[in-house]
Amino acid sequence: MKKERNYPKPVLTPGEVAKRSGVAVSALHFYESKGLISSTRNGGNQRRYGRDVLRRVAIIKVAQRIGIPLATVSESLMHLRPDKRMSTQEWNTLTEHWRQELDNRIDTLMRLRNDLDGCIGCGCLSMRDCPLRNPGDKLGEQGSGAVLLEPHQEEKGEDPHG
Repeated sequence: MKKERNYPKPVLTPGEVAKRSGVAVSALHFYESKGLISSTRNGGNQRRYGRDVLRRVAIIKVAQRIGIPLATVSESLMHLRPDKRMSTQEWNTLTEHWRQELDNRIDTLMRLRNDLDGCIGCGCLSMRDCPLRNPGDKLGEQGSGAVLLEPHQEEKGEDPHG
């Protein structure tokens, strides 16, 4: 009797991808809606994923774990062919930008941590002197009234208040 070879399935169901990747099926649908992964439909109009989606989901999960926003992940993955295994060089290129973003975030967090000492005496009662909300009273130069405290976040489409 000839032994039958067990080849990997060329396509996977959402449930199989979820089980293998450790993410919920709803997360797969969300990633797909954001263009991070893609699927095809079979004759019964059911989603099917190529095996390459497992690697893409792993990359997405690693990025999320280190705090990289999905928009940044999406931008990074746009430059890679979804049906081709990523090379070491491609991974290094992909993560180079992420490293820079993490370094910037670490620097910002360290400055914020160090400025907390100044808040102990202030008690957040002085918008003029607060080193975290208004360093050097830069907002005073814009005149009186409500002003945007962190304009760079608004430009990125982020909520400046939270």
